[in-house]
Amino acid sequence: MDRNRLQHQAASMRRSLFDQGYLDEPFIQLEELQDDASPNFVQEIVTLFYTDSARLIQNIEHALNSRPIDFDKLDDYMHRFKGSSSSIGAKKVMNECTVFREYCSAENAEGCFRSFQQVKQDHAILRRKLEVYLQMVRQAAVSQTT
Repeated sequence: MDRNRLQHQAASMRRSLFDQGYLDEPFIQLEELQDDASPNFVQEIVTLFYTDSARLIQNIEHALNSRPIDFDKLDDYMHRFKGSSSSIGAKKVMNECTVFREYCSAENAEGCFRSFQQVKQDHAILRRKLEVYLQMVRQAAVSQTT
């Protein structure tokens, strides 16, 4: 596939991630930090985010299944999840983390369960979409050098 077409597809995919509310400004800032000295910077940061968030998801699932539910612990885990989501610009995930934390404050277990399912769904969708986008970016970069 020619370089222009790959670049166009990557740009279109990126635009859709923003238009659909999955990403916001911090992601742009990450991309601006990427340069020839660190050509995989965004990929590395996104990989770290998913490694960290997988651990947090496990911690939250464990805390949700513990009795009695420790809402302070849940809120702490989700606060960290929200922070790491915010740092890469994962807007939809971050917004749902806020909803989850509101349910924690209200000690609403059912709300926490529902919201957590949405957090995991938004997180998984973003992961798939970002993987495709970053793969397109890599392919466009490789085709540019060949």
